Amino acid sequence: MTVKESTAACSEESAVAAHYGDADLLARIRGGLKAAGLDETALRAEDLAPVDEFHIGGREATVHAVAKMGLNAGMSVLDVGCGIGGAARYLAAEIGCRVSGIDLTPDYIAAAKALTDMTGLSDKIAFETASALDMPFEDAAFHAAITIHVAMNIAARAELYAEIARVLKPGAVFCAYDVMKMNGEDLTFPVPWAETPATSFLATPDDMRGLLDAAGFEVLEVEERRVMAIEFFERRIVPPGTPPPPLGVHLVMGESAPVKFKNTLENLRKGRIAPVVMIARRR
Repeated sequence: MTVKESTAACSEESAVAAHYGDADLLARIRGGLKAAGLDETALRAEDLAPVDEFHIGGREATVHAVAKMGLNAGMSVLDVGCGIGGAARYLAAEIGCRVSGIDLTPDYIAAAKALTDMTGLSDKIAFETASALDMPFEDAAFHAAITIHVAMNIAARAELYAEIARVLKPGAVFCAYDVMKMNGEDLTFPVPWAETPATSFLATPDDMRGLLDAAGFEVLEVEERRVMAIEFFERRIVPPGTPPPPLGVHLVMGESAPVKFKNTLENLRKGRIAPVVMIARRR
């Protein structure tokens, strides 16, 4: 990466971190837990699923994607762009993996650590604020890696997948579950991952195949999930004035959640985008 490219990447990362940053996030989640009648001292990872699975399809989509990876207890898994830790806690609690999660947003990492403490999983998961383009891990450190709705904010895709390949062992499995571009139409903004096109960098499935191949991966499976996504948003868009549930992704997204959901549904219905699961293996 040239100096100019590195400077541009840093600027984009700062904008992305600002988009997601929220100092009051953990307090809102704690308020939601209380309103839902959940005890912080007896919390299970699954109790947090309505709020900490901040991607299309939520917990069901996480389970669906992870099931394709063939993971076993004791494996070391890297969660790139871990958010507030929902997928990482699922991997640790349900499969028994040892998970390392990184994210650009300090507020997300702080919330991820606190929620993981509440669920008693801190001995299995480590979270750190870090860039996906320069990760603080040794070469060949992990048995597997995931990115869930992360790459849509990253312009330097070649560098991203090269860095993920670097920290994976030969033969390791990689799951990318991201929103991808499906036709040439412009998107309606804002959407959950970006307020404007300035921080939205979607690739097509064909683009992704080429990027992963160049980074040293063999693509094993590609699954488009647009129908699931449309049904997911149709269930979540409620009439104006309807109060939200006490615990949900609106606590993460804030007051703009309804318009972002509406715009994403429009983009899906018009065939502009689709969530896609890609499974690859490190050569």
